[in-house]
Amino acid sequence: MDVRQRLARNLRQLRNEKGWSQEQFADEAGVHRTYVSDIERGARNPTITVVEKLAKPLGVGAGRLLD
Repeated sequence: MDVRQRLARNLRQLRNEKGWSQEQFADEAGVHRTYVSDIERGARNPTITVVEKLAKPLGVGAGRLLD
C-alpha cells in the first residue's frame, strides 16, 4: 500500500469515527470538500502542510495519518 492509500484509509477512518461528513470535516480543517474527497480517493498528493491541517481537527499528529 502506497502512502496516498494509507493517508486515504486513515483519514476516512478517523473522520468517520468523529461522525463527520466530508463537508463538515473540510470546514473544520479549512480546506475544500472536493479536496478532502480527492485525498480520500487517493487522487491527490497533498503537501505535508495540508496533512498537518487535516490532522489537527482529528486530534492526531500528522504522522498518524501516514502510518
